[in-house]
Amino acid sequence: MIGVFDSGIGGLTVLKEIDKQLDNQSFIYLADTAFAPYGDKSATEIIQRCDHITNYLIQQGAQLIVVACNTATAIAVDELRKKYLQPIVAMEPAVKPAVKISTEGAVGIMATTRTLSSQRYANLLEKFAESTTVYEQACSGLVEQIENIELETPKTKKLLTQYLQPLIDKNIDTLVLGCTHYPFLKSQIQNIIGQKIKIIDTAEAVTQQVIRKLEIKYPDNEKTIRFITTGNLQKFNRQLINYWPYPIPEKYVESKIV
Repeated sequence: MIGVFDSGIGGLTVLKEIDKQLDNQSFIYLADTAFAPYGDKSATEIIQRCDHITNYLIQQGAQLIVVACNTATAIAVDELRKKYLQPIVAMEPAVKPAVKISTEGAVGIMATTRTLSSQRYANLLEKFAESTTVYEQACSGLVEQIENIELETPKTKKLLTQYLQPLIDKNIDTLVLGCTHYPFLKSQIQNIIGQKIKIIDTAEAVTQQVIRKLEIKYPDNEKTIRFITTGNLQKFNRQLINYWPYPIPEKYVESKIV
């Protein structure tokens, strides 16, 4: 079993890609919605939550953990890897592929404030973006809009325009979606920035890393995907109806205190 977690439902964008590539694999997905968003939490709080969740998923039988949250990766993944023996695959803004495909050397990155201020992100820039100008945009409020299933509301459009226009004005040719929630807004983002600016998210790269890390590959006779929220179950069900592309048996959706 593979355990996947995020502060909310953003990690579904990652789970969907992994599930597509590993169609005989069982998963358990945990949305820590009672503590979302992570972006405004202290480093200590984020590390504690990620530790609790990782431990819980392993107790449930997860043999590999996917930290499907850029903020959790930036703050907590090094501590998790020190503590747990299980393989841990994590997210990070796709700086390397963005630099590689950028033709004008101008890349924009949308992310949470916590991700952009992390040492892990600074290390990415130092390692891969030396010859590229990277323009950063913190996007406060977008995660909450997505969690509330308000993708096409005037408020969401206003926020997107507010955050994207400065990047457009810098003549970027590539845009990195540095939060797993943001791909849910990909069509709206593309409409604002135009078709000439390429959009990158990291779900495919994470999936390939998961495949490489899997020590045992075999068909699962009883494939299941369990969905767990630490928050309100009714809201979680509405989110899954809107964001997960396949029907989910009721018995596989639950609320837990973790």
